[in-house]
Amino acid sequence: MTQPIPGAGQYEEKAMRKLILAMSMSLDTFVSGPDGDVKWIFSGDQEAMAWKVENLWNASLIIMGSRSFQDMAPFWPTSTMVFAPPMNQIPKAVFSRRGPAVLEAAVKGLRDARAQGGDTPAGPLQPGAESWAEAYVASGDLAEEVTQLKAKDGKPIIALGGASFARSLIAQNLVDEYFLMVHPIALGKGVPIFSDLPAPRPLKLVSSKVFPLGAVAQVYRPA
Repeated sequence: MTQPIPGAGQYEEKAMRKLILAMSMSLDTFVSGPDGDVKWIFSGDQEAMAWKVENLWNASLIIMGSRSFQDMAPFWPTSTMVFAPPMNQIPKAVFSRRGPAVLEAAVKGLRDARAQGGDTPAGPLQPGAESWAEAYVASGDLAEEVTQLKAKDGKPIIALGGASFARSLIAQNLVDEYFLMVHPIALGKGVPIFSDLPAPRPLKLVSSKVFPLGAVAQVYRPA
């Protein structure tokens, strides 16, 4: 089950909505450990998490790569974490060369849950859970798909991951703002997101906010 492109249609250049890349990273600029470990992102800093949730609610669309989608689609529909309401209720787009097949697991999970009265082995479905099975699948050229998704006046689009998807967005200069939550941890080794830049990319610091347990939210725009 797919929906029309959220917000697509006739548009003018002035009506473009911006694309925000929201990522958590370590002090040494990795977004996960070499084995994909991200436990440190959920540090328990309630104010930092509230900042992330507030910014998620300011999005009209959440976009991600296929690996992140396949990890998140089974998890968020039954989650009661503080991030679950925006993650479930905001429309999604997934970038995948597989086309609609990338939605198969999410559609099956929703169908099975409905057959069981809205429950799953992990718990009851949360409001908005069906949005995962109804995500728009972007399988064309990355820049063209992003331009289409931007082509509507409204609240921003937020890109959440994964790392390879983020690297592609950055390398093709498709990101309008970077929301980077820098955590007080050095990983030594890990997965970067700025490693595919064709040349140095100057950024302008727009705002910075320090949270009680040491995380720092930094917002940048292309200089």
